This record gives sequence, structure tokens and C-alpha cells, in this order.
Amino acid sequence: MARSGEMALGLYVLQAGYIEGAWRDPSVPKTGGVDIEHYAHLTALAEGAAFHFVFLPDSPSVVERDHADIARAGRNDTFEPITLLSALSSKANNIGFVATATTTYHQPYHLARMIASLDHLSHGRAAWNIVTSGNKFEGANFGDEEIPEHDARYERAREFVGVMKGLWDTWEDDAFIRDKQSGIFADTTKLHVLNHRGTYFSVRGPLNIARPPQGYPVLVQAGSSDAGVRFAAEFAEVVFTAQPLLESGKQYYADLKEKARGIGREDDQILVMPGIVPIVGRTKQEASDKLKKLQSYTHADVMTETADRWLGFVTDLRAVNLDSLVPATLPETKFIQSRQKVLLEVAARQGMTWRQLIRLISDSRGHLMAVGTPNEIADIMINTFDQYAADGFNLIPPIVPSGLKDFVELVVPELRRRGKFRSGSSGRTLRENLGLKRPHNQSTRAA
Repeated sequence: MARSGEMALGLYVLQAGYIEGAWRDPSVPKTGGVDIEHYAHLTALAEGAAFHFVFLPDSPSVVERDHADIARAGRNDTFEPITLLSALSSKANNIGFVATATTTYHQPYHLARMIASLDHLSHGRAAWNIVTSGNKFEGANFGDEEIPEHDARYERAREFVGVMKGLWDTWEDDAFIRDKQSGIFADTTKLHVLNHRGTYFSVRGPLNIARPPQGYPVLVQAGSSDAGVRFAAEFAEVVFTAQPLLESGKQYYADLKEKARGIGREDDQILVMPGIVPIVGRTKQEASDKLKKLQSYTHADVMTETADRWLGFVTDLRAVNLDSLVPATLPETKFIQSRQKVLLEVAARQGMTWRQLIRLISDSRGHLMAVGTPNEIADIMINTFDQYAADGFNLIPPIVPSGLKDFVELVVPELRRRGKFRSGSSGRTLRENLGLKRPHNQSTRAA
């Protein structure tokens, strides 16, 4: 999307909301994680407000360490993203669908076929959030005692994405002529067999589905480590990042765009969309009261376990003095290195104790948290956008559906009043709505 003055908005969906204990609130459906109508309702709210896409995170494992933590977690009973989004695609007409899938424990052929199918089912509204598995519990589900090293995961991901693109380019756009008179279904002069042999994959092809309506589904990525930024500059069209500090966000935005320009990409073909966790109230006190109520639902042990996880399993917060200051550095993690860095930066700037950092991680995981009136939250978003720290935002409601409903009813009208958000869809496909170009077929160009 060119910088026309309007920001892009995506909805990042967890079945109960982002705050760990939100599932305990009476307004949250008990079985929402496996209720298609719950997700359809959230999608309808977002589509009605002209959001660009719904974004589903995923982890192919239970992420908590022991039964005490698993017992209190409200996120281990939920749909796999591509399955859910395929179902939702028949219930919505304009909004896009972002499915998270790891390059570490998928195979390119299977995933290329599934995401191409989602793009066809949705008539060109699919996107793939490219992640590498950093959680040690994921590896154990696929025969690995230890997950691969951080940079090695990105090397595999780079080859993985190249194979995916090659498979999506198997057929030229008009290859399937389906001529009943001649009996010719496909023009095989427009078929391109991949025959890929690389470090990690050997994939012959061809893919047994037509080229996706968008050419490639929109490529989303969330890396902010050095390796992640290089990967995003090369491949990502939408970048999901945690940037709670404005100056750091501006620097990240500038660095990423510069790296992308360095390899010939245009600024408006890579959109930076950090996460924002809004707590909206008609008054500042009402917003603060909502946050305190949500915080009261989260058990102290769950908060501690969550903080240990997002710091990369390099601490044991059950054994530290919670009123001591957070150190400037921690051991390097194989998990999300960029998030550990962001969290330590916030702790250092604000002189946080461990107790305060644990609370911050429980509430926002290091994303920008905005607690206030619609005007105040709109001010924060517009300032971040206008100062080139974001091209838009991934909205992360602390609780659903109420937190999403508050934002849609109170903040979206304010953003529109100030000319910063659209009132309806501007295109048919997700690419068109985001202002992203449809990619040429690499096989055709090579031929």
C-alpha cells in the first residue's frame, strides 16, 4: 500500500484475547477455541470495520513446561490455522486471511498446495506468515531433541520460500484451458517442472493446483533479529514486529526499508505493521479499570512461566528476587532473539524490576500497549504512523470479542475522522487492498 496517508489494519486473533487470563472473563465463550461461529463473529466485526486481514498465529506444540502451567493456560484447545481460515473464507467476502506455518517442520510441497488452495477458496485473499520454530517443545514433536540453531533455521527458511514460489509458478496463469471439444484440459507448454535440488530440499514438482489467484499469496514475516531483518528485506511483503518504543520503531522501519531498497525492492512493497494491544475506555479511568480487571484473571505462576518463555527459556524466574533490577543482558536464546532484546531494552530504559517486567510480558509480550480513550489511542497510532515507525498495525485485542468491539466502535471512527483509515475495501484481492503488486511467474520469465 503506497503511503497515501491511510494505515493498514490487521486483526491478530487468539481465541480469548492476548492477556493470558482473559479466557476466565464471563464474556468470553468457554469453547471459543474450537467454535467456528466464535471466529466467524470476530471476522465479521473486523470485516465490517474494513480491516485488511485476519491473522492467525500458531505453534505445533503445547508451549507450557509442566502440568501446573498447562492446567491454567487457555490456548491449548484451538484450530489449526489453514483449516480454520479455509472455513472462514466462505463466510467473508472482502477480508484477507493470514495463516501461520513453520518452515522448520513443514515440507514445501504440502504447504504450497495448502496455501494455494486457501488462495483459490478465498478468491485471492490468502497470506502466509513465514515463521521458523524456536520453541524447544516443537522439535520434540518431529523427532528433534533440540531445535536447529537460529541462523540455520533462517537458511532453511530461505530455501523453503524459494521452493514454494517455484511450485506456485508451476503453471502459467492461462495453462488450464479445459477445452471439452478437443479434450485438452491443460496446455503443457505452459507447465514448468521445478526440479529443485538444494541443501535442505529435493522437490521435483509440478504442483497439482493452478497458480494462485494472487500469483503468490501475500508473504508475511515477523523476524526482527539480524537474520530476521535480512530475511524480511528479501522476502516479506508485510512485516509483523514488536516495537513498544517509538525511536526504536523508527530505526527498525528505516533499517528494514533501506535493506529492501538495497536489493531493488520498492518501499511501498514491504509494509511494516507492528502489534498494538489497545485497552479502550470512554475515560482514562475506565480503560485503567478494564486493564486491572483483566490482570486479575492471570495467576502469578502463569505470568512467571510466560515471562520465562518470551525471554527464551534462559532464566528461572521462580528462583530470582523479583524486586531486583533486570540485568542489561541475558544468555542468548534459540527462541525469538529479537523479542528478548526488545524486552530487555524496555526494562533498561524504565529501570524495571523483575516483577515489573513479568507484568509487562504478561500484558503485552513486548508489543506496544495503549491504555486510554479513543482519542489517546488514535493519537498514539497516528503519531507512530506519521513518524514512519509503521505503515499500519496488527491489532491484538487483550480480550475478545469485547476488546475488538471497543476498538471498532470507538477508535476506528476516530481514525477515519482524521483521514487515517479507509471506510471500505479498495480491491478484490488482499494484494490489491494492500497496494502490493501481483508477482510475475518466474518460470515464464526464465523461459
